[in-house]
Amino acid sequence: MEMITNQMPTAELQALDAAHHVHPFTNQDELTSKGARVIMRAKGVSLFDSEGVEILDAMAGLWCVNIGYGRGELADVAARQMRELPYYNTFFQTTHVPVIALSAKLAELAPGDLNHVFFGGSGSEANDTNLRLVRTYWAEKGKPEKKVVISRKNAYHGSTMAGASLGGMSGMHAQGGLPIPDVHHIDEPNWYAEGGDMSPDEFGLQRAQELEKAILEFGEDRVAAFIAEPIQGAGGVIVAPDTYWPEIQRICDKYEILLIVDEVICGFGRTGNWFGSQTLNIRPDIMTIAKGLSSGYAPIAASILSDEVAAVIGGTEFNHGYTYSGHPVAAAVALENLRILEEEKIVETVREDTGPYLQKKWKALADHPLVGEAKIVGMMGSIALTPNKETRAAFKADVGTIGFKCREHCFANNLIMRHVGDRMVISPPLVITKDEIDTLIERATKALDLTLQQIKDEGLYA
Repeated sequence: MEMITNQMPTAELQALDAAHHVHPFTNQDELTSKGARVIMRAKGVSLFDSEGVEILDAMAGLWCVNIGYGRGELADVAARQMRELPYYNTFFQTTHVPVIALSAKLAELAPGDLNHVFFGGSGSEANDTNLRLVRTYWAEKGKPEKKVVISRKNAYHGSTMAGASLGGMSGMHAQGGLPIPDVHHIDEPNWYAEGGDMSPDEFGLQRAQELEKAILEFGEDRVAAFIAEPIQGAGGVIVAPDTYWPEIQRICDKYEILLIVDEVICGFGRTGNWFGSQTLNIRPDIMTIAKGLSSGYAPIAASILSDEVAAVIGGTEFNHGYTYSGHPVAAAVALENLRILEEEKIVETVREDTGPYLQKKWKALADHPLVGEAKIVGMMGSIALTPNKETRAAFKADVGTIGFKCREHCFANNLIMRHVGDRMVISPPLVITKDEIDTLIERATKALDLTLQQIKDEGLYA
């Protein structure tokens, strides 16, 4: 079959899509009645659909296209690698140059003693790996009863059986018999929604201390690890109060609990440093990476292990792996992506120039009558929609109703800004310029204005 191009009418493409393509996280019947938007090409921070309309992608795909779209260097590297060695596995005492070079580069970039890399194809796979890793680690240390992994409500760690179990999304747990055994969830550090009359600092400490309480309830001899994102991404870009992470670190150190930091979104410049752990001064034993590792140009992910974890795992045959662990084409593409991030000083630009510019503009959205809070770290931000700024009240409509309306106004005005419940979130490509930031803010403001007018007309602004 020939490649389908944009010569086919949009309606025909939509009909073919509806007939045969099952979309992730989608009500298929609703999508069929509406028709998917067909994306044909992309450049920089812009997408172009089958009608030729340009869309500003303020989500960098799925939080991942850090260097922007259309970098031909990555295509060249992929083609060269495909000709030279398109595939070989790393089972059976074999390796290849791209995976060797990428492993060494990641050890150089990762903080602390995170020097050992186990590859997968997605963040979900890497977190599956982590679950098996930490249980194997403790078994090898003579403590096989240490199996419980503690996570957080509203966390996202993937959508496989283990990934979705580690995550704390109630909608995901409602399908497929989740969570699997020995995964426990404590409350999230979401001061805006759950802090009540506490100050953010008091609330951050209280939520962190839920970890200690859970460890004591299970018994230290049963708890293997705590897993968390530096900043909760899919949960709505929830930035914990300043008191939270130092207390989490203290508790993990005190009770010898392995700390898994899920950097799938926060890694590779998103927070203004190479990793969110550096921005928030966290010391992981295991770090989950994906997305920005290749800027989404090829599927690749990894778990980066500390010297201690790697030494213990190295003493046994770890019966785990994937056909595409360390795929040579994906590894070569990731290396080229890291070269571009490093040589073009993209991370530094986010930290020192465009990030602060976006932060100033984004925080000003808190002045809008519909916005109760504007949070941003580096280039991941969120705004909480509310009918009452003073009380941080929820809308009388079902959670997510107003957020969805705002998202629809964004989409209609050629801005991709996602909603999580009644929070709107952004995570633009790290190469976004100040002019493009201005356009993003203009379109976001327009969407907020239209949403406010609509919900006033519908009697929902109360």
